[in-house]
Amino acid sequence: MELSLFQVVKLDLVATLGLSKDALHVFVGLAVFFGAALLFRRPLDAFLPLAMVFVAAALGEMLDMRDDLLQLGHWRWQISLGDMATTVFWPLVVWGLARFRMLRVYQDPG
Repeated sequence: MELSLFQVVKLDLVATLGLSKDALHVFVGLAVFFGAALLFRRPLDAFLPLAMVFVAAALGEMLDMRDDLLQLGHWRWQISLGDMATTVFWPLVVWGLARFRMLRVYQDPG
């Protein structure tokens, strides 16, 4: 069966960047977290950037679930659960450090 565009893009990124799939999840999670903080002009301890990571991870896993169901006839939920954890772990750590004031971040005084 033919791979979906989503799977092709993931595999191309892994091959082009020389990353493992787990590393790709880590980088996507951090990119979404910091990107959302910049885009929405929110501090790292705000809930919105972290929520965007959870949304992005859930959407990615829903696409993976769809592809699993179409190609395998069943959902590999254990793999999806691991991928979700891998994607949200470091953004959650950064958010927690910022939230509990263990991480000093430059703030524009103006």
